[in-house]
Amino acid sequence: MAARGFLQIARGRRVALNGVEWTVEDVQGQRGRLILVDGDGRAETRSFRWLINHADLRLLPTVEASRRPPTVARQPRTLADLTEDQLERARLRAAHVLEAETGFREGHPARALPGEPRPAYDPDRTTLTQRRHAKAAETKAIPRPEAVRLGLQHLSYRTLERLSGLSGDSLLLACADGRWTRRRSGHRSITEEVREAIFAVKAECGERARLSLAARHRLMHQYMSERFPKFPTEKIPSRWTFAAVWKEWFGPGGARPRYGRTAQAAAEAGVSGRMVVHRPGQVLVLDSTPMPVKLRETVFGNAVTATLTLALDLYTHGLPAFRLTLQSDTSVDIAMLLRDVMLPLPMRDGWGEDMEWPYAGVPADVIAEFAGHRVAALPFFAPETVTTDHGGPYKNHDLVEAEREIGCRVLPARVLRQTDKFAVERQFLTIQTMLFEHLLGFTGGDIADRGVDPERDASLTLAQAEHIIATWIVQIWQNHRLGEYAPSWAPGEDHSPNTLFAAAMEQGGFDLDFPEPSFYYKVLRKHHVKIHPRRGVKILGLWYHHPVLDEPRFQQPSARGGKHAGQWVIRSDRRDRRQVFFQDPADHETWHILRWRGLPPEGEIPAFSDKTADALLAQVKANNIRIHSESELLEHLLGILGSVTPVDQWPSQAKKKAGKKQCVAQAREIARAQAAAADRPATTAPAPEPALVEMPAAWTEHARTIDRAVDADRRRRREEALAGTRPVAPETLREALNRRPMFRLPPPDDPETDTTFRQEDA
Repeated sequence: MAARGFLQIARGRRVALNGVEWTVEDVQGQRGRLILVDGDGRAETRSFRWLINHADLRLLPTVEASRRPPTVARQPRTLADLTEDQLERARLRAAHVLEAETGFREGHPARALPGEPRPAYDPDRTTLTQRRHAKAAETKAIPRPEAVRLGLQHLSYRTLERLSGLSGDSLLLACADGRWTRRRSGHRSITEEVREAIFAVKAECGERARLSLAARHRLMHQYMSERFPKFPTEKIPSRWTFAAVWKEWFGPGGARPRYGRTAQAAAEAGVSGRMVVHRPGQVLVLDSTPMPVKLRETVFGNAVTATLTLALDLYTHGLPAFRLTLQSDTSVDIAMLLRDVMLPLPMRDGWGEDMEWPYAGVPADVIAEFAGHRVAALPFFAPETVTTDHGGPYKNHDLVEAEREIGCRVLPARVLRQTDKFAVERQFLTIQTMLFEHLLGFTGGDIADRGVDPERDASLTLAQAEHIIATWIVQIWQNHRLGEYAPSWAPGEDHSPNTLFAAAMEQGGFDLDFPEPSFYYKVLRKHHVKIHPRRGVKILGLWYHHPVLDEPRFQQPSARGGKHAGQWVIRSDRRDRRQVFFQDPADHETWHILRWRGLPPEGEIPAFSDKTADALLAQVKANNIRIHSESELLEHLLGILGSVTPVDQWPSQAKKKAGKKQCVAQAREIARAQAAAADRPATTAPAPEPALVEMPAAWTEHARTIDRAVDADRRRRREEALAGTRPVAPETLREALNRRPMFRLPPPDDPETDTTFRQEDA
């Protein structure tokens, strides 16, 4: 009964044995044995008799279950948790234990040290019990400071007996002082009230601006004084304890509050995790930025800023496509950029054989046969996922339609989280340091880094800059060593975007899937209209016509049903409003170009975009102008474009009077029209080589007219400067012969001759 009563008392009891705390966790039936667990998680099975009769047994006070702190499980300790000094001291203790057990400090006769075995520990002359008693007596004879330093002051016969079954690392860990690797008890000053105050301050800081550590500590004091007025002020943690607890619970907090709130909202919405990219085209990242190099537009020669749009493959870090526009990129430009990713890049003038398609497995002849031209060494593939920011062009329904045609999905980056597009953001800086800094007209990365006059230094046109960037990508970047972006499956190896693409081809093959020529029309804006018997179709305020619309089959409503029943689908390119496109319902392959009815039958007018068309219609509406025909509307359009003023009425500084803004806008219209023409399939409008694009003949004559106007102004100023002088009438040949012989030179001091020269000089 006494043993049974002790059993009830012992469950959950904490005891101290030789200075080490143990907890009775379990009892093994009626055999009178129980399991002891120390603070390191080490378990030992002992009997009731051993526990009761232990010489150093101390019963520790029990802790109520309601106030007992939760047990935090931790991993078992290892030798790596010890410092060099602690490990050396543990080895000295283990050497004493091994000498008592085997007679040798290394634990085996084969590793005997000089002078071993000593007479008191000779295994041939002494027993194990004698050696243990000898070791206990030896440790007691060691001076107290040295014994304390080595941890041998408590090495008794019972301790040697208890450590006899251990060896190797287990023996070293048993000889290591448990206080060296004790369980962290946390911060005793962090009570439930203080914990509530800290979390309240954390919630408050999430809505405010960035606060210093001292300010957060004062907020905790304010919370404690108002919510817990009876809490002792001296027991509130200090600022340094508060800082340590804040860092342990919430991290260093280096993110800015704006980004931190966004990340928290994304985590609450379930948008988290990391995608592992393991093949080309799996993730394509798009982004745009102003090009830090001033360019020359080809109409007036003004210095302008272009927009560079990059498409970066996240697996290979290659650049399969890019776009360079004189205006902010539109949804049509982004859609055409996605099409360029899927199309092989043709070889250009000046590119050698080293820049031709080099990948093993797919010969260059096969690619050239499919593409119809020689292909450059730039990978092309169908993107699976497209990551963009939240700009207007990337959320436009036209781009969504293009992505649906391609078969890819859009994965927008999280708001205010630049890390989702870190690769393409870094790529802009790479192009700047490796290419743009070496070009004339470079503006620098900041307004404070600009040169004296980068507009004056600008010398490249849009076509020349596009050719330089394409050459740099194919020849340099695609063969550039990646460095930290090398794949994890090839550590220590040198890889470039081309080698990574070739390795992916060997692993998963290559799919020759080119987009159809009609892809250009399918991504354009759709308009559901009816066909007028005489005027054609009206798209955004302008009438378009083609002789095919006069056929009887188009004089009746469309056979389409649904929401737009009876209407025909017309597609328009916002970059060039001079024509729209109509798909023939007979074969679904023929596309008819409907020209604006205001276009003259012969010759071309300057290109204009939807912005210019809106300005034209707004001016007509504001002035209450009644338009009877499209030719009258053309006159107002030409007045806006400023391209039909007679030469004799041009001002002396036409270029300055028009203003740089108007000149750049006019050049932008031409560049957009050229880009739209280059994107159209070759069956309707052959796309010229980008590096050989020429200005329209009408606008070439337009630029010459400006030069003639400037020359006329200079001539007028010269005539005004000589208006006060009296002109000298030239004398006849007969009068000159009568005055002096024709073959005799005049004397050098002849005043008449000097006067003549002075008049000519004047």
